[in-house]
Amino acid sequence: MSESSPLPPVRLHPEAELARDALSTPLLARAARLARWAGPDTRVDAGAGLVDEQLPTAAEVLGLSGDDAAAHASEAWRVAVDTGLVEVVDEEEGTVATGEELDVLTGGSPLDVLGVWLNALDTVLADASVPDLDDLVGAMDAGGEVDLSSVDWDPEVEQEFLDGVLGNLYLLTVSEDGPGDGPVPLPALAASMIVPSDMGEPTNDVLEQVSDAMMRLDDQFRILAPVGLVEYQPVDEALMADADEEPSSQVDDTDVSRYGMVRLTPLGLYGLRARLLEAGVAAPAVGDLADKGADALLDGTATFPPAAAQAETEQWLARREPLAAARELLAAARGADAGGPLRRLRCQQALSLVGAEAEPALREVLGDSELGGLARVWLSEQGASDVPAPSEAMVFWLTVDTLAAQLAAEGNSEELQALVEGLAQQHSGFFAAAWRVEHPATADVLEAMGRLHPDKRIAKEARKAAFKARSQQGS
Repeated sequence: MSESSPLPPVRLHPEAELARDALSTPLLARAARLARWAGPDTRVDAGAGLVDEQLPTAAEVLGLSGDDAAAHASEAWRVAVDTGLVEVVDEEEGTVATGEELDVLTGGSPLDVLGVWLNALDTVLADASVPDLDDLVGAMDAGGEVDLSSVDWDPEVEQEFLDGVLGNLYLLTVSEDGPGDGPVPLPALAASMIVPSDMGEPTNDVLEQVSDAMMRLDDQFRILAPVGLVEYQPVDEALMADADEEPSSQVDDTDVSRYGMVRLTPLGLYGLRARLLEAGVAAPAVGDLADKGADALLDGTATFPPAAAQAETEQWLARREPLAAARELLAAARGADAGGPLRRLRCQQALSLVGAEAEPALREVLGDSELGGLARVWLSEQGASDVPAPSEAMVFWLTVDTLAAQLAAEGNSEELQALVEGLAQQHSGFFAAAWRVEHPATADVLEAMGRLHPDKRIAKEARKAAFKARSQQGS
């Protein structure tokens, strides 16, 4: 994931709601319960873990039973220590006391609570990157040292793999063409890390790597679910049965959910975004720009997908009076720089969300060379009276500006190609006049029209016009 290319903006739930979610996660709730249970008789070993004799009591306090009860209790205790819910008082004696962070869970702000949860998440993510304990025991030599090479485990590689998977899951979740709140099949997530993007049919070797990655992720997501990062439907146990064994029940091979399904929770989205920001990745959230100026809004939403741009703009407008907001937007939309056309497009889209109260602001810029055409379009769409007709020069300038904005926003998209074809069809003399338009992007727009138009004759006209425009601009 590129650190210079921003991710699509995420829509986060309110902090108070996320804090309630954090407090109700099984792992943090257990850790808090053990922190309240711990007393003068509680003892820990050299690694600050509960001594073995006290694990059964801790499991009973948590209402846990079964073969994994002690392991779950040990995990909850480790989270309690790592998050500061419990503090080691005397390492030699192994005594503990309630930590300061325990009060945060009951009396702290939502942001404080989320800070404790993020520390718990760090602990669990570190655990998820560690191989199975049985493998480590098997790799231990006579001196008690673990030979990592014998278990094919590199801590940095494992952490990078898990970070990559979670990054892809985050991207799928926040992308407008992704599953949104829906779950992602585990095979698709594993394949996103293994299968090259330019590979057609995966080879058997690649498919085997995907299968191995799925099994590794199945273990990891089982670990990550109790901390509230994900909701996870594990891989069907029947799929992992020995090939010689008869399945215990009739199974449907076409049911993709049997191979594992995972989705980020709202709390998980918050947690991964926090980690991405800490790593220096641009990970915007809807609402980040609500208290900033119109210049920041128009520039910031320039790369947003349409729905996210509208959501961000709606929050920005909700904090301002319509007329003042319209004037601020129009002022920020001016400029002959490369970002100007896209700013004006975002301004036009923002103004479409403002009611008739903004009309005076639009009438004030009717004579503006950059904003006059935009203002006429808005006033006409509002059904305003006495809207002066634009000059031919203004119409052509606005057309070039609109095409430049679409080119910046979408590149050579099908929508832009349809717009180019429509323009050339409706105006037979378009290219003869368009090259004279005094707009910084005229030559670039005409070159794009030459690339996009399927008719070779018209495309040639566009390229000739682009050459004339560049000659006129002296470049």
